[in-house]
Amino acid sequence: MGTILMAQVMGAVYGLLAVVFGAFGAHALKKKLTPELLHSFETGVKYQMYHAIVLLALGFNLSFDGPLDSAIVNCFIFGILLFSFSIYALCLGAAKGDKPRWLGPVTPIGGLLLVAGWALLLYSFVANLI
Repeated sequence: MGTILMAQVMGAVYGLLAVVFGAFGAHALKKKLTPELLHSFETGVKYQMYHAIVLLALGFNLSFDGPLDSAIVNCFIFGILLFSFSIYALCLGAAKGDKPRWLGPVTPIGGLLLVAGWALLLYSFVANLI
């Protein structure tokens, strides 16, 4: 799958799931999670949606298909997966009384990938100016 199609498909999938998870959190989890856990869950949903929109915007940039572009898209795709989905698992695990501790370090790795995606995107803009 090409970079453009991958960005479009994953942006749409992540956007769809962000709406589903947001509704799930607002309705089904509201009584099961503490306010702190619910806030963490909502943070995962927000970051997922923001970056889904970024993936869609990148996917509709018609000149977007080089190696740097692929790295940017991959950072966002895997960053969302590791960041948001580890938050969901941690929150749901805590609600059941079984917090999966091994996921604790996964969230910051996902965050670093998101930061790397933004840094590479910035670099791609600045490199065109020089």
